[in-house]
Amino acid sequence: MSETVANDQVEKPMLGTLLHGGVYRIVMQRPERMNALSSEMMSALSGELSRAAEDPAVRVILIGSEGKVFCAGHDLKELTAARAESDGGKATYERIMRQCSDLMQQIVRLPKPVIAVVTGVATAAGCQLVASCDLAIATDTATFCTPGVNIGLFCSTPMVALSRNVAPKQAMEMLLTGESIDASTAKEFGLINRIVPADYLDQVVQKYAEVIASKSARTLKIGKEAFYRQLEMPLSDAYDFAAQTMVDNMLARDAEEGISAFLQKRKPEWTDS
Repeated sequence: MSETVANDQVEKPMLGTLLHGGVYRIVMQRPERMNALSSEMMSALSGELSRAAEDPAVRVILIGSEGKVFCAGHDLKELTAARAESDGGKATYERIMRQCSDLMQQIVRLPKPVIAVVTGVATAAGCQLVASCDLAIATDTATFCTPGVNIGLFCSTPMVALSRNVAPKQAMEMLLTGESIDASTAKEFGLINRIVPADYLDQVVQKYAEVIASKSARTLKIGKEAFYRQLEMPLSDAYDFAAQTMVDNMLARDAEEGISAFLQKRKPEWTDS
């Protein structure tokens, strides 16, 4: 995988990609369209995520963007155009909403950590994208909102990811008012992990991601899957599941190596097995 480069003779690609140090950057490159999640953009993102999931060189995935808007959510022009269809757009709306839901679940189920790198505004399904990622780092000027209520379209699907990241009353505040919150408030709410000055964003994000990338890929896969599965379980079931996960993890080659390395005061040599 290598960086995508545009030229003057062809339209700029929707996504730019770069792999460095086990960290795979996916950058949405439609600033003139506010990096909206059109059907085309979602297909492109899904395809890159699938390729990254299968590439053993990729250990951590970043999703970022170009321009002042991280992601403006669904492409409202695309949705509006569908009203001219014979069914008033119903089939198109069903397809696009299912596509978006599948993309968000793909991120959650991906066997590798996914980090949102937020510069600018993340609104509606763009906020949903941030919430769906495992971690999120934002600049100090980033803002977040679920403003569907302002245009008569409640952010119901963004609500699913949002309500799994922030407390119910805070989620409802965002959903009912449609007002923006700044990066500091988003961190307080639990929507993002860290706030970084824009000038240092790339440097900090790469270092942050490389720390995670240095771990055993098998261990990260086990842990991410277990984290999301146990969230949906009653307490007793969650402990039973987590205990069995620990047993299976202990039998893995990397657990044996990691514990031995710790006891011997040396750096572990992961085999991802």
